[in-house]
Amino acid sequence: MKIKPISLEGKYVLLRPPSISDLDGLSSAAQDGEIWNNPYALFPSMSEMSKYLQDLVKEQKTILPFIIIHKQSNKIVGTTRYLNIDYDNHRLEIGHTWIAQSYRRTAVNTESKFLMLQHAFEKLNCIAVEIRTDILNEVSRKAIERLGAKQDGISRCHKIMRNGRIRDTVCYSVIRSEWPSVKENLLQKIISHDNNYNMLFG
Repeated sequence: MKIKPISLEGKYVLLRPPSISDLDGLSSAAQDGEIWNNPYALFPSMSEMSKYLQDLVKEQKTILPFIIIHKQSNKIVGTTRYLNIDYDNHRLEIGHTWIAQSYRRTAVNTESKFLMLQHAFEKLNCIAVEIRTDILNEVSRKAIERLGAKQDGISRCHKIMRNGRIRDTVCYSVIRSEWPSVKENLLQKIISHDNNYNMLFG
């Protein structure tokens, strides 16, 4: 499993490696919905964004980050990454995804997940891809389940949140044999976004 910086492009989004010049665009996306106020994840505040981006551009063996570009507007609308990359066992996780509020409930997140899963299974030859979320985040849990991912279990007392709450994390995965059906499901979801997507951004 050879993992290196790469760009993944679909109809609606371009996922590309981050650069230091992305600071203004990433900051603007973060302000749209104030992603740092998300109670279920540890996303950067405006004062943390510069260091956050510097960390993203560093070459790291177990993380491969992407900047999410909305192609029609050519705007940075968020970020996502492969993480917990396990080279020996051909597994990785998709996570730490955040998207500007104006671009949620569009094809942006669905196509981003599709491109990353497709690359993981069809190019990197992964045997499994994990997706995790806060046990209290019902919206995220339902979205992950709608992708076709199966729940593996719960990692108890997994993270300490900004407010001091100790988070339990629900772990999901898609395995190689499930990818064809998950792929078809995601393609249909992207197609179903078209009308709403065109009304919002056309």
